Amino acid sequence: MVTFLIALLALILGYVLYSRVVDHIFHPTDKPTPATIHNDGVDYIPLPTWKVFLIQLLNIAGLGPIFGALGGALWGPSVYLWIVLGTIFAGGVHDYMSGMISLREDGKSISEVVGNHMGSTMLMIMRVFSVILLILVGTVFMTGPAMLLSKLTGWAVSPWLLIILLYFFIATLLPIDTIIARFYPLFGICLIVMALGIMGGMLLGVGGHEMPELVLQNLHPAGPDKMPIWPLMFITVACGAVSGFHSTQSPIMARCLKKESLARPVFYGAMVAEGIIALIWAAAGVTFYDGTGGLQAAMKAGGPGGAVYDICIGFMGAGAGAVLAMLGVIFCPITSGDTAFRSARLTLSDWFNIPQVKAGKRLMLAVPILGIGAILSQIDFTIVWRYFSWTNQTLAMIVLWTGAVYIYRTFKGKGWLVAAIPATFMSAVTTTYILQAPEGFQLPTSITYPVGIVFGILFLLLYLRVTVMRGPAGQGKQEG
Repeated sequence: MVTFLIALLALILGYVLYSRVVDHIFHPTDKPTPATIHNDGVDYIPLPTWKVFLIQLLNIAGLGPIFGALGGALWGPSVYLWIVLGTIFAGGVHDYMSGMISLREDGKSISEVVGNHMGSTMLMIMRVFSVILLILVGTVFMTGPAMLLSKLTGWAVSPWLLIILLYFFIATLLPIDTIIARFYPLFGICLIVMALGIMGGMLLGVGGHEMPELVLQNLHPAGPDKMPIWPLMFITVACGAVSGFHSTQSPIMARCLKKESLARPVFYGAMVAEGIIALIWAAAGVTFYDGTGGLQAAMKAGGPGGAVYDICIGFMGAGAGAVLAMLGVIFCPITSGDTAFRSARLTLSDWFNIPQVKAGKRLMLAVPILGIGAILSQIDFTIVWRYFSWTNQTLAMIVLWTGAVYIYRTFKGKGWLVAAIPATFMSAVTTTYILQAPEGFQLPTSITYPVGIVFGILFLLLYLRVTVMRGPAGQGKQEG
């Protein structure tokens, strides 16, 4: 319990202290924001800050900090370290930068932001990469809730998939203040209350379970040889520490913020909130099942959805608390899924310069996107999740490098390390993973470890070559 509480305090202090460092680098101004300049009644609409925060949290969270954290907990309480350090120094920085830069560039999609600072080749790569990731995310957040609803109701999964898909279709098309701004803040509160309820049950010792303390040891039931912490745990946790998917969601809210000064509490703050949720669920996994062996057995028997159901009932009872928890786990990912498809629509609209004010134009993009998601929903969920996890972290790496370039060129060579350090780390993680993963090249760790580290260093050297060695002026990006 002690190390859990220390980790929780560290996340809070990370927001209070380190987020101010990052915010100071960007120097928020009082310039008009895209929400006020381009208010179109569909995607660009000024919203109250508390709503924007809760919507952002809901959009970036979904099943990510729950399923990912439970998967990461298979390595034991050592996952706390990655959740805390990843959230503060990588995830929070990533989310803040993607939101703030988009805010200063007319609320453009992340692919356009990256292309603006990394060149035309990267622009095309990012456009394709972003759309693929968003469809994968939408599929994951469609399949997961359908599985949980099937478990609760006894219905087959297919009818629930169809119902969720129909909802996605409606929510993707409607103006953001019709459904999302009205109801999603409530679901955001539900997600927070659910996590606090689980944490309360653990701290009070409900069920006689004892929270294990953090140990610097690989406790995965399959053994460290088959399941090494590096890089598998870092990819598995995904959204609970750093997530490229978040950068696709930040521009949605950048189109709704009234002031630049609100970027810190909304973007960095929502990431810290998600990190806290991930920390709680990771602790719940190893606590409720009394170790990683029990957690693995539960996830094999009923999948991550079954483990979530067991933990909710075990720590909060079968009454209102468990119902609230299950609603959070079901509806929160659904609301992330529809914004994933919405973001895919916006990415394509920016790509092909298709205005989205008219419903017919939105329909033209939404139908094929949702159709592909429906097809992918028939694939094994675990396979989709593995590809999503790597694609997700690779996108985070690209966005972190973009932020490092932006900071150096915009602020005359000051502050770039806050982005370059996590970018280098994530370059090594993603390269190592794809070289040794079953869905990758399946190479031994004797090769993947040194090659991954070399790639991380090479990426850093390439960054230094195009920035530091050329001087702060770079390509003449204007401040703000």
